[in-house]
Amino acid sequence: MKILTVSDVESRYLWEYYQPGKLQGYDLVISCGDLDARYLSFLATFATAPVLYVHGNHDANYEIRPPEGCECIEDTVVTVKGLRIAGLGGSVRYKFGPHQYTQRQMEKRARHLEKHIRRAGGVDILVTHAPARGLGDAEDLPHQGFEAFRGLLDQYAPRYMLHGHVHLNYGAQMERVRHYGSTTIVNAFERQVVELEPAAIPERRWWYFFRRAT
Repeated sequence: MKILTVSDVESRYLWEYYQPGKLQGYDLVISCGDLDARYLSFLATFATAPVLYVHGNHDANYEIRPPEGCECIEDTVVTVKGLRIAGLGGSVRYKFGPHQYTQRQMEKRARHLEKHIRRAGGVDILVTHAPARGLGDAEDLPHQGFEAFRGLLDQYAPRYMLHGHVHLNYGAQMERVRHYGSTTIVNAFERQVVELEPAAIPERRWWYFFRRAT
């Protein structure tokens, strides 16, 4: 499965300098937030693949004009071609505005999401806007990650975590790809391609997930 991941900055290569065929061959497009709604609608039109998204902290205008032809996956789990994909958008609260959360608020959202994850029998891809705390974030408050995301990685070990928010041009120390346990973490800044084989959804062992959650 070939997945185009995008976040934070609209790719001039894909949008301004688009040529027929550039968006062909993708099975799925995933936005990690802070992108023009018109850009996502453009991708949905020319990629001929489902476009999923979570909100970035600069996506307040989505409330008025959401991306057309795209699916918001906030606080839920969707299954696409055998891959279970969960979404939690937003950043750490650093000023007044939508799609910003305290650590405690995000922990509450993560607990709610866990119900959907257990119902799905697990999660293959966790999509967020902000990174997990200590895994690709920064020390300044606006770009700190969420502790709750580390808890989800520890508990459910998704194959991939996709995030944005921390621009790779912030500093040379920023990494595009890192690993945490069995999870590959990808910073989707601007655009990045992820390729993986769909995994068969295992039998739902309700008692197992219940034990891990308690």
